[in-house]
Amino acid sequence: MSKSSFLNGKLLLAMPTMTDPRFEHSVIYVCSHDESGAMGIVLNQGFENLEFADLLDQLDIEVTDTVEDTTIHCGGPLEPGRGFVLHSADYVQETTMVVSETLALTATIDVLKAIAEGHGPQHHLLALGYAGWGGGQLEAEITQNSWLTSDADEEIIFYTEMDLKWSRAMARLGIDISMLSSEAGHA
Repeated sequence: MSKSSFLNGKLLLAMPTMTDPRFEHSVIYVCSHDESGAMGIVLNQGFENLEFADLLDQLDIEVTDTVEDTTIHCGGPLEPGRGFVLHSADYVQETTMVVSETLALTATIDVLKAIAEGHGPQHHLLALGYAGWGGGQLEAEITQNSWLTSDADEEIIFYTEMDLKWSRAMARLGIDISMLSSEAGHA
């Protein structure tokens, strides 16, 4: 597989035929993809009753000012206790994975402290857990029509309400979701 065929920095959009209920109507930002597999963050699933201030409290991170309410996303079913921050590339530290010219991923407590103190990345999405695929698994799922791919759109990633991300991402591809069926056809 050529480097250009990898999906780093792209969006995955679950097709209505997605059989895994954990990914039904999911929009996933692909952070890493190569021969050994892929890793991404689900952008449109959240934890109910868990806010940023609660997370900071659980991690014993002291904040002197009032912290802005930020939804904690369910980034995927793998390692749900591990935190990730998908953010604008204006914030980079030694452990940050720069995914594209404009987006990066950091998985350290330092980025949470920086956000809480008001000097973190300008745009950010907090997630617990991630989605992952072994070598060739994502490619097989795409071939089986489980996923569509799209260019990343920061408007969808950071500014669109969670329950509208999938339909808006589909619309940006020119797909009318009312015309999609979850039933497979037979000739």
